[in-house]
Amino acid sequence: MKPPPFDYVRPGSLDEAVRLLAADEDAKALAGGQSLLPMMNFRLARPSVLVDIGRLPELTELRREDGVLVIGAGVRQRAAETSPLVRQVCPLLGQALRHVGHHQIRSRGTIGGSLAHADPAAELCAAACALDAEIVVTGTGGRRTVAAAELFVAPYQTSLAADEILTEVRLPIRDARHGFAEIARRAGDFAIAGVAAALEFDGGTVTRARLAGLGIGGTVRRLPEAEEVLRGRALDGDAIGAAARAAADSATPPDDLHADPETRRAALRAAAQRALEQVAHD
Repeated sequence: MKPPPFDYVRPGSLDEAVRLLAADEDAKALAGGQSLLPMMNFRLARPSVLVDIGRLPELTELRREDGVLVIGAGVRQRAAETSPLVRQVCPLLGQALRHVGHHQIRSRGTIGGSLAHADPAAELCAAACALDAEIVVTGTGGRRTVAAAELFVAPYQTSLAADEILTEVRLPIRDARHGFAEIARRAGDFAIAGVAAALEFDGGTVTRARLAGLGIGGTVRRLPEAEEVLRGRALDGDAIGAAARAAADSATPPDDLHADPETRRAALRAAAQRALEQVAHD
């Protein structure tokens, strides 16, 4: 299929890109294009103008800054996946990225593009929630910061205004252990369910737990019931099993052509079990 007609503009700066988006309510920012262009081909998205931000140098930095991993929204997913810095200070991000589509998709897709797309089954969205990411957005009113958990409001919808561009992701660097697992029909398919986990310990006791589930509702979301089960306990088989059951019991997944609710709950329980077992062996 072919997309409906549209205009294409490549701005030379972030400020120009913001102005172009503000000038037309039907304009859309184009980064890697791995989500937007297929939606246009199926006529699920009909932007009047594509504002290409994929080559703006302001969006391509990846650096460590005062205890925070800073990732420009235009950083390619494959670049983050293979980054020694990401591997050192935020391994959960690399773990999640390995499940995103296929190598070719990650070579074009961007970190910010995936977050702004807000797919309920998106691995990066779950990782951002589990890592307490702060999302920096820029619009005609200036810059502001949004917590990852507050960015995703509905399937494929975020709290961004029409004239705002997601420009940066800030991940606090903590002494945590991580795990990521998802259940999918085939490698590269959208997940039936998945879990991103980040846990902190004092000796052998869990002091802080952050778990986020994907593929289980209208948005990626935290799993507070499972987190509560883990806090103050050793991460042994009993705790892992109890947390996995709590995650599954708390979910109200949709019934669609990919899986019924019970299948998704079972997949969520299995994914939570696997992710926490990875943490235990980290």
